[in-house]
Amino acid sequence: MPKRDFLAIADFSAQDLRRILDYAHALKREWTTTGQNRPLLANKSLAMIFQKPSLRTRVSFEMAMQHLGGYAFYLGPQEIGLGKREAISDIARVLSGYVSAIMARVFAHEHILELARWASVPVINGLSDYNHPCQAMADVMTIEEHFGRVQGLKVVFVGDGNNVAVSLMHAVTKLGGHFVWVGPRGYEPPEIAVEQARVFAAQSGGSVTLMHDPHKAVVDADVIYTDTWVSMGQEEEAQRRLKVFPPYQVNAALVAKAKPTAIVMHCLPAHRGYEITDDVIDGPQSVVFQQAHNRLHAQKGILVDVFEVGVPTP
Repeated sequence: MPKRDFLAIADFSAQDLRRILDYAHALKREWTTTGQNRPLLANKSLAMIFQKPSLRTRVSFEMAMQHLGGYAFYLGPQEIGLGKREAISDIARVLSGYVSAIMARVFAHEHILELARWASVPVINGLSDYNHPCQAMADVMTIEEHFGRVQGLKVVFVGDGNNVAVSLMHAVTKLGGHFVWVGPRGYEPPEIAVEQARVFAAQSGGSVTLMHDPHKAVVDADVIYTDTWVSMGQEEEAQRRLKVFPPYQVNAALVAKAKPTAIVMHCLPAHRGYEITDDVIDGPQSVVFQQAHNRLHAQKGILVDVFEVGVPTP
């Protein structure tokens, strides 16, 4: 049977995403109820390759494997120089003989694709410059915990059309939600990603809208989501971006234009006072830290799915 990679939300059907989310919700309930998970991943190992610094991705994957009875270990840039010290094809084939799966957090999306092409074990995309599918699974899990569904909800992403926006857009439209991106001209999500989302929305009854006026975009929003204006690898653009993005700050005035029941999300790390204000991220409508904690449980759902062990009823 072909191995089951987790590279992009776009690769999965709505039914696939539902299965992974159901696993994640079930494993979170088990953990919060009993203080432990069954060792579904006993004797499984995960190599974690990092080109970028990480708090949530590293700790959530490492603890998810531990909670499920498996083992994970960190390989930083000093150990592995993807495509520099050693060919990616060689790294993939060597690790495939040592571990049960590979998770990688990289700069270039092509590196993830090449790892998956050469590895004989599952490869999980922990982040690339194009997308961030693991984050999106935690995001929609959090939305479902709050509203009971994604279908029919208006989810507004305010800011750069970056990797987080791409995966969130695909997850929301796969699950029947109405996704709105709003940001400055020239910073839209990649056209190919938008076109894919339109196809997903047509299939699910959702929609995709791109806008440039944040105050109009958030009217009737159920979810307001933002992210840093300057992602890792874009430092040379920082001064230009910091001049363009201030009108898209998520502050109390903007949130007030959404539904009173709206929630505010941010994938973190947050640059307080820039893309989001303290009173919003620490305010009553924020679910930012619940969202961060759900990275742990979403990773569990992803892991048991790629290993195809399922989540039997206790």
